[in-house]
Amino acid sequence: MAHDPDMQRIIREHLHDPSSSFSIGSFGAIAEFHRDAGELLVLDDHEQLIIATDRGALKIELTDGTTPLAYETLSGRPGRWQHGVVFCLPETLAKSHCRSTLTELGPDQDAIRAEDRDAILFDVGLSARNIDFCIRTQDPGLLSLLRQDAGRSMFEPGNRAMNAIVEASPHRIVISKLGRAEVYQAIDKAKTPQGPHTHVLPKFLKSGRTHSANIPVPSGYLPCLSLYPANPLTDGNGRERAFDRASLATFEALMDRWGVPEYRAEKARATAALHDRRDPNAYELPRTRLGRTGLRVALRQMNQVDGGNPILHQWRSRFDAARAETGGDRNGA
Repeated sequence: MAHDPDMQRIIREHLHDPSSSFSIGSFGAIAEFHRDAGELLVLDDHEQLIIATDRGALKIELTDGTTPLAYETLSGRPGRWQHGVVFCLPETLAKSHCRSTLTELGPDQDAIRAEDRDAILFDVGLSARNIDFCIRTQDPGLLSLLRQDAGRSMFEPGNRAMNAIVEASPHRIVISKLGRAEVYQAIDKAKTPQGPHTHVLPKFLKSGRTHSANIPVPSGYLPCLSLYPANPLTDGNGRERAFDRASLATFEALMDRWGVPEYRAEKARATAALHDRRDPNAYELPRTRLGRTGLRVALRQMNQVDGGNPILHQWRSRFDAARAETGGDRNGA
């Protein structure tokens, strides 16, 4: 996909839209950046694509070779879908340090906020190919324990580091070749908190994958940053809301710009057939999973936009009645 000169402008617009969120992560380890409308910004650098609140921060550094890909996936909720834009780099440019053991990296001189640059950064050693998942602390007790366990896997029997990190809630820092996400608010062991947060899911990390199979990252590329514009049917915390046509239009513009041609073509074919009120029994089912997803998402979106179409129920009964082919719409969740 050719370089888009408007990429930085589009990212900047979404950085300043609190209904949009971002993440940097791998399959099983991720940092998500969310903020509330009206939440105070403690840093806001338009040119360098930096934004920060008291709960977390994000710095995006686009580079030559950055390839954006807009995608949609099926939700497990009836009639719903998810969407996002994943920014990828060729694997040779995207590859992380892939550390497999807890490793002290020294003062975090690249910290987004100046007051954090004397704190000590540790790579926790998750072996992810596209990110380094780190923690940052100045707490003497935690520093002592981490230094004692340095060089060991976080997941080996008897390792105290993971429990100590959960209890102490140091800053979590996730770094890719397109930027870094920093999470300051405390880890919540009971539920996913609102605002910036992280997930580490060892079961998914074991797969060695960098993203959900439902996200069509091109072969030879790795995901390094994700954008989640406002969803037309759910808010940033996944709660249902009334259909918002403007949010759909905003993402359709990104899909027209950065979507996979096969996917876009199938949605257009299905939408045209519905407008022509064709018999669904005469419609040739797409041969690929990506095409079938495009068909089903098109039907779900048409149900919101033109639910009065007299044959839409027949189409949905034929093509979208089965259990959804779902998958996480976050790179690691």
